Amino acid sequence: MASVVTGAQNKRPNPNSTSAAATREGDQLVITPLGAGNEVGRSCVYMSYKGKTVLFDCGIHPAYSGVAALPYFDEIDPSTIDVLLITHFHLDHAASLPYFLEKTNFRGRVFMTHSTKAIYRLLLSDYVKVSKVSVEDMLYDENDIVRSMDKIEVIDFHQTLEVNGIRFWCYTAGHVLGAAMFMVDIAGVRVLYTGDYSREEDRHLRAAEVPQFTPDICIIESTYGVQLHQPRLVREKRFTDVIHSTISQGGRVLIPAFALGRAQELLLILDEYWENHPELHNIPIYYASPLAKRCMAVYQTYINAMNDRIRTQFANSNPFDFKHISPLKSIENFDDVGPSVVMASPSGLQSGLSRQLFDKWCADKKNACVIPGYVVEGTLAKTIINEPKEVTLMNGLVAPLNMQVHYISFSAHADCAQTCGFLKELMPPHIVLVHGEANEMGRLKQKLVSQFADSNTKLYTPKNCQSVTMHFSSEKMAKVIGKLAEKVPETGEAVSGLLVKKGFTYQIMAPDDLRVFSQLSTANVTQRITVPYTGAFEVIKYRLKQIYECVESPPVEETEVPTLIVHERVTIRHESDTYVVMQWSADPISDMVSDSVVAMILNIGREGPKVIPIEEKTQEEMERMARKVVHSLMVSLFGDAKFGEDGRVVITVDADVARLDIKSGEVECENQGLRERIKTAFGRMQGAIRPIPKP
Repeated sequence: MASVVTGAQNKRPNPNSTSAAATREGDQLVITPLGAGNEVGRSCVYMSYKGKTVLFDCGIHPAYSGVAALPYFDEIDPSTIDVLLITHFHLDHAASLPYFLEKTNFRGRVFMTHSTKAIYRLLLSDYVKVSKVSVEDMLYDENDIVRSMDKIEVIDFHQTLEVNGIRFWCYTAGHVLGAAMFMVDIAGVRVLYTGDYSREEDRHLRAAEVPQFTPDICIIESTYGVQLHQPRLVREKRFTDVIHSTISQGGRVLIPAFALGRAQELLLILDEYWENHPELHNIPIYYASPLAKRCMAVYQTYINAMNDRIRTQFANSNPFDFKHISPLKSIENFDDVGPSVVMASPSGLQSGLSRQLFDKWCADKKNACVIPGYVVEGTLAKTIINEPKEVTLMNGLVAPLNMQVHYISFSAHADCAQTCGFLKELMPPHIVLVHGEANEMGRLKQKLVSQFADSNTKLYTPKNCQSVTMHFSSEKMAKVIGKLAEKVPETGEAVSGLLVKKGFTYQIMAPDDLRVFSQLSTANVTQRITVPYTGAFEVIKYRLKQIYECVESPPVEETEVPTLIVHERVTIRHESDTYVVMQWSADPISDMVSDSVVAMILNIGREGPKVIPIEEKTQEEMERMARKVVHSLMVSLFGDAKFGEDGRVVITVDADVARLDIKSGEVECENQGLRERIKTAFGRMQGAIRPIPKP
């Protein structure tokens, strides 16, 4: 049974402490964007602390293809990652997951919400089909997606899980169905990763929640920088006015959008507008996605995950059973006669149905393209916002861009006002901006620096593969449970029990309670060692009595051979003329006693059988003997212990150095925890051996 002394304080983690303890490697928290660092696309953020590693999101960059679209996975060792958390199903946050699970040595666990997992399967299958790359450049195939599904675990909103000492849970993020913000707790340090989020409730989704407590670090998107969204009703009117005006002139309207996400919001707006305008009932609206039917089935399944408006409407009729909108699987099934409205994926116009229709319609000035959300650098959608005179078609030919291009943002990303308000409520000491183009991110950082000028908040805008390092240190606190908790100890009283560590939590309990409060059990280990010795057994007895208060010598009739028992812990038997046998039950104090006895016996062997009566021993000899015993015990406890030039025992544990003065018992060490451990151990030694003589 171990005797454990615990501190009474439980301090909040102290960031950026400059003490020696805080600057050790284990106290460094490192955050490294592998994607979405000063860019939008391939979101993937690596975080490590206390030997635990978390990866947030695993996306691709929509402007690139093949390996170039991946996050910088070569910067990390995937096998060291404990947990991978996916915030939502969009390609730039989830599309490299099958590659990471099937093509690397990642062996950790991956989590996402139920609806995210359902839609992930549909979107990635479509992504594989529509990707216009060679077989050699394909990151993965349909079989890889199927195999990855078996490895993905689901988490409910507000459900707390723990993996290898990492605790985490998630909040509603708005943005798209199933989107989550993850809160991760490692050793008391809490990190909030927002992913993409929106604090504005729209026609079908709730707004993002604000966590009820402040995280130590907030890793937050900065997509829109300091831009402000127009009021929702203003955006909706612009959207419907442009569409109504275009089709009234006989034109066609192309709306490039994600197959899932903003598409459902815009379809709700269009269906309601058509219902209120009978003159438009003969104008068709198409939802042009190979996934259209299956996507809507998923949305209908997760009605309860949406806002009160949709749930109330669903009680009477299915809001996603559109009256005026028809699915369109391919351009071959499209009877392109007269005006129409087509919503098609992908949103960046880089391939697929949306690109086919754009190539077909872009030269006609009666037509219009309405871009309804954020567009990524490097995509055609981003290019045409600047209204170039010509565009290059998929077949390589150049065509005039005569169609009208309208950018009306229905993006479900937070704007500047939402971000500033969200962070003002949270007031995190550290803010890390990701998922934003460098210029927009820089402007937002300056805005936030001004907003938090009166606080000690630190802001970071790391680039891809650029690490942000923070230091956190905290005093460990152990909770006394079970029988030991029945009596409140007096101030300064030691609590004796078993110290049990699980993850980063500590508990002290009686040995009998071990089976009750843990999956552990106790066992007694009997140690037995043979020590070479050819001298007289009486010499050992004589020397032991000079050191220890309690040395018993049972009658030989009872023990068969000459025997000594030191402090009722260590038994020494003279079983042969060439050796003695020592035996004891393993525990910290008995181990210390046995180590000192072994050292003493070996020392006698080197000195020979000479015995000096105690009254003839000088004080210097007594001190020398005590120093040897203390040194032996310190080596057994701490490993690296040796005498320094000033006569003190120098003890080194990891990077911390302590110096023990045997005469006074004083310990010098910057690490308070190590200093107290050595003082406690030295006190036990003094309790087991006679007081060290003073000069």
